[in-house]
Amino acid sequence: MDAFVTSAAGVRMPSIIYGTAWKKDETEQLVTLALQEGFRGIDTACQPRHYNEPGVGAGISAALGPSLRRADVYLQTKYTPASGQDPARIPYDPSAPLAEQVAQSFAASLSNLRTDYLDGLVLHSPLVTAHETAEAWRAMESLVERGGVRQLGISNCYRLEQLQALHRAARIKPAVLQNRFYAATGYDLELRAFCATEHIIYQSFWTLTANAHILDHPTMTSIAARHHRRAPQILFRYLVGSGVVPLTGTRSRTHMQEDLQIFAFELSASERRAIDALLGG
Repeated sequence: MDAFVTSAAGVRMPSIIYGTAWKKDETEQLVTLALQEGFRGIDTACQPRHYNEPGVGAGISAALGPSLRRADVYLQTKYTPASGQDPARIPYDPSAPLAEQVAQSFAASLSNLRTDYLDGLVLHSPLVTAHETAEAWRAMESLVERGGVRQLGISNCYRLEQLQALHRAARIKPAVLQNRFYAATGYDLELRAFCATEHIIYQSFWTLTANAHILDHPTMTSIAARHHRRAPQILFRYLVGSGVVPLTGTRSRTHMQEDLQIFAFELSASERRAIDALLGG
């Protein structure tokens, strides 16, 4: 299994990505460590409530050198609508028109991340109305057209018809859907099927946190024992083999190393079917 996938936009991204939410003052150190251990994809957001985007930029800068160039790192951030921001720390003028909010957020991200382009820009969530979502998306499209962003995506979009409508209307189609991966949404089976049809890369977050019951299930623990691995490695390996790009936010060097070892083994067809059954597939 290749450790990289290519989106419909022609952008190559790692099959597992390091997520930086909730890292606060540890962000710089952890991002540097993740890159040193071998991660080549970093996910963040221009949302001070949950992310330390300047810390991400500092962490990447510290890791770059002769053996690691900026072009080797898939760097993805998000425009977060005002409703998802801390009112005291909105990184753009919330009274400005939506297009200007997107432009200001983008400029802040470039400065925070110490880069002159983004590999991915994700709309952190649909806006209140379809019209507003389309308006924000058009502003993001203009950033691609100007060469500042390589591909676009959307996050926290759990209604199939909403993603389909965006896909139909967009000049630049969504290349990424990043959603929480959990039982309450049926593990997005319909959304993931649509993504597979349209070559949209489905990224999962909260993949381990929301699925302790899956990780502890005897099916998973027995498969893990058979492969001399930990249950999280089995779940990540299964997802990558299913076309899902999981995010991992571990603070542990050991777990970072284990997460990157998922490409060193394969699951059998019967093992995959057993995990399918756990996830309702």
